[in-house]
Amino acid sequence: MSLSYLLRRILLVFLIIWSAATLNFFIPKLTPRNPLREKLLEQASRSGYIPPGFNEMVKSYEKKFGLDQPVWKQYLTYMNDMAHFNLGYSISNFPKTVPELIGQAIWWTIGLLTATTLISFFLGTLLGALMAWSRSSFIFRQVVPSLLVLGAVPPFIVGLLLIYLVAFKWQLLPLGGAYDTTNLPTWDFSFFLDILKHSILPALAFILTTAGGWAIGMRGMMVTVQGEDYMTFAEAKGLKNWRLFYRYAVRNALLPQITGLAISFSYIVGGSVLVESVFRYPGLGSLLATAIRQLDYFLIYGIVFILIVAIGIAMFIVDLIYPLLDPRIAYEGK
Repeated sequence: MSLSYLLRRILLVFLIIWSAATLNFFIPKLTPRNPLREKLLEQASRSGYIPPGFNEMVKSYEKKFGLDQPVWKQYLTYMNDMAHFNLGYSISNFPKTVPELIGQAIWWTIGLLTATTLISFFLGTLLGALMAWSRSSFIFRQVVPSLLVLGAVPPFIVGLLLIYLVAFKWQLLPLGGAYDTTNLPTWDFSFFLDILKHSILPALAFILTTAGGWAIGMRGMMVTVQGEDYMTFAEAKGLKNWRLFYRYAVRNALLPQITGLAISFSYIVGGSVLVESVFRYPGLGSLLATAIRQLDYFLIYGIVFILIVAIGIAMFIVDLIYPLLDPRIAYEGK
């Protein structure tokens, strides 16, 4: 890989991050709502009394958060803060900082969705390969494809069905949450089992709806690969069926799946918003949904900026390891 190509890719990553971060700043500004006024008015209404000088209080908080500045000045401040990873304070949870809130929620999301993404990837890829393989059994070629209809259903719909059937009607698993709130978090084996029990339903909602997509993609690539000359030559050499399947067909069909896996990891947060809200799971998706509902600018900026950086880095890493995954790909300087 030439140095000039590497520099161009790094520049492209920074350009993508800048463009997405700019959209991230301006889109919440399109609403006429004032989050500070709404938050202060909500707190004042709890006592049934709006104190005199309420408007002055709102203006003082706007000054504190920098929302009294012109939009272009707010944008420059925002870009400078993002460049230094200074995510600031949350409007709706002041005086908590955005990194503090993200730090409390991100590990729940990473733990749940990393596991479910990997499980659905390997399960769907294997099923897709077997569906397209002409020498596989009747079950994989005819029965399994009909079970992939759940791939067209949104995860939160499947989540609601699982809550009704498994948690409410059959009472086999908890309705929601990350652990039993009657127990204090103590990092022992029983608490781990409690977390695992609460994560089964949201995990199933993701796996059942995403494995089908992986299977369909892999099936299409396997159909294409089986018509290649090297497959015909390998069959003519009399290689064993398992070797044809794994070493020649699956290995060559897997590259687009790896690309999709990297992208899916970067979209973990965005894909978890509705499911985490349905299951009341305290992850980053629930935090983002709450921030959008309360128009917490700085919390939205922080979460989405992390997502943007994750996408850029994931695509950059995949671009670098492509030659390791497929020797036919090489980045040579002209």
